[in-house]
Amino acid sequence: MINDNEVIDTLEELASFLRAVENGGLGLENAAGVALATNNSDGRPFVAVLDDKHQLLLGRWVTQDVFDNGKDMVQNGVKNSH
Repeated sequence: MINDNEVIDTLEELASFLRAVENGGLGLENAAGVALATNNSDGRPFVAVLDDKHQLLLGRWVTQDVFDNGKDMVQNGVKNSH
């Protein structure tokens, strides 16, 4: 499910989203991973929360800048700023 009204347009927003997924703050059950992807029909980039069978649980549209520059954050997790 992707909500068309919510777009992640900064790396800080992406980090917050990833932390919420990692901490269980979005109430998703069976979340197993996160990936950046593009929509097959129009090429629009999004971040996807996937279950253990690689099925989409939740998605948020992202800007092209976040897609291009947030790959490391999605792949390796969010670094704490302590």
